[in-house]
Amino acid sequence: MTRVWWRTTLAITVSILSLFPNIADAFDGGGSQPKQQPTLCDELILPAGYPCSEYVIQTKDGFLLGLQRVSSSARIEYAGERGSPVLLLHGLFMAGDAWFLNQPEQSLGFILADRGFDVWVGNVRGTRWSHGHISYSEKNKHFWDWSWQELALYDLGEMINYINLVTNSKLFVVGHSQGTIISFAAFTQPEIVDKVEAAALLSPISYLDHVSAPLVLRMVKMQIDEMILTMGVHQLNFKSDWGASLLVSLCDTRLSCSDMLSSITGKNCCFNESRVPFYLEQEPHPSSSKNLHHLFQMIRQGTFSKYDYGKLKNLKEYGTFKPPKFDLSRIPKSLPLWMAYGGNDALADISDFQHTLKELRSTPEVVYLENYGHVDFILSLQAKQDLYDPMISFFKSLGKFSSI
Repeated sequence: MTRVWWRTTLAITVSILSLFPNIADAFDGGGSQPKQQPTLCDELILPAGYPCSEYVIQTKDGFLLGLQRVSSSARIEYAGERGSPVLLLHGLFMAGDAWFLNQPEQSLGFILADRGFDVWVGNVRGTRWSHGHISYSEKNKHFWDWSWQELALYDLGEMINYINLVTNSKLFVVGHSQGTIISFAAFTQPEIVDKVEAAALLSPISYLDHVSAPLVLRMVKMQIDEMILTMGVHQLNFKSDWGASLLVSLCDTRLSCSDMLSSITGKNCCFNESRVPFYLEQEPHPSSSKNLHHLFQMIRQGTFSKYDYGKLKNLKEYGTFKPPKFDLSRIPKSLPLWMAYGGNDALADISDFQHTLKELRSTPEVVYLENYGHVDFILSLQAKQDLYDPMISFFKSLGKFSSI
C-alpha cells in the first residue's frame, strides 16, 4: 500500500513539474488580468432573451466582484407579481453561469426571473466573471491568499450590502454547495444576516467529515492540498494542462476516472449527459489552493471553523491556539430556512446534514430527494418540479410580494 501511495505521489509531482519548470512563477499567474469579454450577460443570459445588467463591487480587502442582474423575458408568465431580490451563490469551481446552463424552463436563474423575482447573480473572487483586485494581478500569490472564510465575510457580505442598498429591501439568498458553506458562516454575523429575508440552501454543507467521494478522499489521504501549497501552487485551475494532469494522476486500477464526475459528487440521476461538452465550456472556474486546504481541514478535523494556520499563527491571527468555530446557533431563529439534500450526494452527506440541523436553533423546511447527487441540484432536468417550484412556494409563503 505504501509503495502504491509513493508511486502515485511521485507521478503527480513529476507530471506537474514537467508542465511548469518554473513552478512558482507559473502558478502565480499568467500575465495581466484577463479581459472580461464576453461577459456572463453576453455569454448566456442575453442570448436567451433576458435583459441583463453587469455590476462591479469592491470588497473590503480590494477584490472586484462581478454581479449580474437579470430581469424577466418578454414571455413572462407571472406579470402580476414581483418578488424581493434574490441572490444566487454558486459552488466550488463554479461561478454565476451555473444557474443558466440548461434551457430557460430548466435553469433556476431564468425560472426565478420569469416568476417576477429581481435576480442577482454572485461570482466570488478568482472566478472568470469577477474582475480581479485593485492592487494585485493574478500572477501575484497574494491574489490567491484566501479561503471560503473570506468568501463568506467579505464577498458575500459585500454582495448582500450592495443589493440591499440598491433595492432598499432585504433579500432572499439561494446557495449551492460552497454557496451554502459561505451562507452559513455569513449568517452567524448579525451585520450580514439582518439584511436577509430568508435562505434556500441546496446540498447544504457546514460539516464535511462524512464525505464519501472516492477521488476527494484519495486527495485528502495523500495530502494533495498540502503538497500543492508546499510546491508554491496558489491558483487551482482544472481547465489548465496541469490541473487535468493532476486529476488523471490520481486514477489507477482501483479508482477509475471513466466517470470522473461521480467519483467527486456521487452518482447523479437526472442531468442531460449530452450537454456535458457545453457545461465544460463554462466549468470549472479557478479557485485558490488555500480554499481547497481549508475544505480538506474540515474533512480531516470534523470542524466548521476558520482557517487553521497552526498553533502559533492561529494565536497571532485569532488570539487562540485553535481557529474559532462558526457557531451555527448564532444564526437567528427568526431567519426562515429551506433546505434540500440528496441520498446520492457524496459531498453533502446525510450524516453531516443532520449534524447541521442539530446545531441550528430554527427548524428549517426540508426536502429530501433520494436519487439526487450533488450536481443534480443545479443541472437536473426535473429540478423545476422537484426543487424550484417548492422553493418558490416557500419564498411566496413569506408574503413579501407586491403587485406591479
